[in-house]
Amino acid sequence: QVQLVESGGGLVQAGGSLRLSCAASGIIFGAMGWYRQAPGKQRELVASITRSHSPNYADSVKGRFTISRDNAKNTVYLQMDSLKPEDTAVYYCNANFLTREYWGQGTQVTVSS
Repeated sequence: QVQLVESGGGLVQAGGSLRLSCAASGIIFGAMGWYRQAPGKQRELVASITRSHSPNYADSVKGRFTISRDNAKNTVYLQMDSLKPEDTAVYYCNANFLTREYWGQGTQVTVSS
């Protein structure tokens, strides 16, 4: 059974940091990443990383967020620093295997001003 289990969301003040984790099981995934969806907005890519650790970031988070992965643990991380109120959203883990996409259940990140 394929599962993506996220953890690490919460409430933080602007300028603070949070670290999200997504543990995958059932399949050895290729590219993995994080998306987010704020109320009333479309889901958007935050960052992704290939199995060979090549990252890609949305312009809005470059220089503040860092994505990494541990292939041995089939886990992807998102270190979020210098958080802003506009980063408030539900963050979803995403993982790819061949032509299929898998999603986590989402974790809330709230940044207060």
